Amino acid sequence: MNLDRQIPPDPYEVLPPVPAFTLTSNDVQNGEPLAAEFAHPSVGGANISPQLAWTGFPAETKSFTVTCYDPDAPTGSGFWHWVLVNVPAEVTELPQGAGQTPSAGASGAFSVRNDYGEQSYGGAAPPAGDHPHRYVFAVHALDVEKLDLTPEASPAYVGFNLTFHTLARAVIRPTYQVKG
Repeated sequence: MNLDRQIPPDPYEVLPPVPAFTLTSNDVQNGEPLAAEFAHPSVGGANISPQLAWTGFPAETKSFTVTCYDPDAPTGSGFWHWVLVNVPAEVTELPQGAGQTPSAGASGAFSVRNDYGEQSYGGAAPPAGDHPHRYVFAVHALDVEKLDLTPEASPAYVGFNLTFHTLARAVIRPTYQVKG
């Protein structure tokens, strides 16, 4: 299933630039394929969120938002796999599997509904036979302790609010492909 389309830009290339900090993972690496355990059950995965840790963010950071987005999904608007907001500033790591609960174990944090309709991490599931999709895991360092949002907010609305409160951003971009 080759959809013969242009590769969309990275979502952060079209937003106002912000400084970068460091995002690392024991589970996922830039440009490397995700292991099946981080894929959605619909493609044989275990739907487990990867371990993520971040350092070097601005001293004035008051909270974080963690997101995972597939800009290559054949939807016209990409596909949001995870949006975790209001992560306290003292939380600088999420263990593997944290995304299975709405708060990811971070007091006061919550996930908004992903594009699967769930308030949790939803694994990679590109169409079989399509090119490798990019999964943009991002941690946004924010200038506010809490975004004024509820769990019913859409990922797009969270993104709109992030544009005005992001001090810096850290990103890892693994890939995933389902052979056709």
